[in-house]
Amino acid sequence: MSLFSKTDYSGALQNLLPQGRAWPRESTTVQAAVIRALARSFARSDDDAQRLLVGAFPSAATILLTEWENTLGLPDDCAIGEIGGISDRQLAVVSKLISTGGLSRQYYIQVAAALGYTITISQFRPAMSGMTVCGDALNGDEWPFTWRINSPLTTMKYAVAGGAYCTDPLASWGNKQLECAITKIAPSHLRLIFNYE
Repeated sequence: MSLFSKTDYSGALQNLLPQGRAWPRESTTVQAAVIRALARSFARSDDDAQRLLVGAFPSAATILLTEWENTLGLPDDCAIGEIGGISDRQLAVVSKLISTGGLSRQYYIQVAAALGYTITISQFRPAMSGMTVCGDALNGDEWPFTWRINSPLTTMKYAVAGGAYCTDPLASWGNKQLECAITKIAPSHLRLIFNYE
């Protein structure tokens, strides 16, 4: 992961030493052993800095994942029970960060996708003279404020090589987190119907 190995750091430190007999260049000297020890420390520091940079982004956070969760109040009541491992926790953090509010169907579809769910949303309109034809539903006045969230019967999330961590389960499933998350951010006038196909 590091850009520079301990060999690179050893070579750089060796090149910084003055020239002369008091500064031998052989790899078997005590001085060379001290330089290798220092180089190992620099390489470890470099690795830690790189991991910290990667961990600063919520979608890849490992070291700082707990910090992200504490900042966002996670795990919340929507996450209990269905959060399986580190990758699910990362998805929950990203979803919480993008859940800033919105009234468009696309916004809710994106929030669900951030949690790992694929949904569509159906909207309804009331029956109106001149617009309704034979066979259409006779929807009442509250139907413009009703959305049907269409989702698979059970959403399966599988661990993927290169995208999962040691403690992650091989598979997780369920839609409780979807219902809770969408219901929590939906405006109060909107009536949600969850339809599992």
